Amino acid sequence: MGSDNFVDYVKINCRSGKGGEGSVHFLRTRTNPKGGPDGGNGGRGGHIILKGNKQLWTLLHLKYTKHIKAGNGQNGMGSLKTGADGKDIILEIPLGTVARNADTGEFECEITEHGQTHILIKGGRGGLGNDHFKSSTNRTPRYAQPGEPGKEEWQILELKLLADVGLVGFPNAGKSTLLSVISAAKPEIADYPFTTLTPNLGLVRYREDRSFVVADIPGIIEGAHKGKGLGLRFLRHIERNSILLFLVPSDSNDINKEYKVLLSELKQYNPELLDKSRILAITKSDLLDDELIREIKNDLPDITYVFISSVAKTGLMKLKDVIWKESNI
Repeated sequence: MGSDNFVDYVKINCRSGKGGEGSVHFLRTRTNPKGGPDGGNGGRGGHIILKGNKQLWTLLHLKYTKHIKAGNGQNGMGSLKTGADGKDIILEIPLGTVARNADTGEFECEITEHGQTHILIKGGRGGLGNDHFKSSTNRTPRYAQPGEPGKEEWQILELKLLADVGLVGFPNAGKSTLLSVISAAKPEIADYPFTTLTPNLGLVRYREDRSFVVADIPGIIEGAHKGKGLGLRFLRHIERNSILLFLVPSDSNDINKEYKVLLSELKQYNPELLDKSRILAITKSDLLDDELIREIKNDLPDITYVFISSVAKTGLMKLKDVIWKESNI
């Protein structure tokens, strides 16, 4: 998942189509020169429709498409012919995308399944032709309905990654290294903060034919819930994970404190995140001897934990076992 190509937020202007006008028309033939009204209805204006596509993982294709306009409905015609509906615009988006009204912040929908559709903005209804208004007291109505105008709205599309496991930790906690070892993902890895600037997804094979998806998301810092660091761009992605894997390096000054800071940031961003299953992985455990491991265990939080080393590739199978057991994958 290249950082240049990963776009998880776009703001677009959407305009649905105007409905066609109803027709004012009367039947006129050689044998019936004074026939009744036969004006048809106008066609519906085009909708703006969202559609889930599991092959997409970014909103990049919409980044430079700021204005989206559906087609107008055609006017009704004589002989009770209804005008054609305006052309719908279907926007294919990645699974996990949420749509909100940019002006009001109102939630519109979320797309989580392949092929799922949602009408984001409805097209205007077509007007009724004069045939609709005939009655016993008005046999020759000389009026019809105009079509409803389309709607124009600014919409925000926001992608929240769909992954089974989300990696939570400070920068340089070893998240990218772990992902590169347990999956085929190739995230950028370096010894400086915020190496990961965009999320990375990795498919982890687990015993026989099982598997689960892990998301390596940009590192958190204190104040992330207020937007510090990569802030909210990071935090919204873990809302969809069924299990949170906290990573704290073994050389941390206080593992328990670091875990609690991470937990606090999640709670202040969205308290519901604390309802998810949680696992603590102490990384870089190849730097520890048995005595140090025993000392560290005495001060760990009350949570399922595993000592691992991505470099030495130790504890990784046990970690997978714990993930599979603790989560609802």
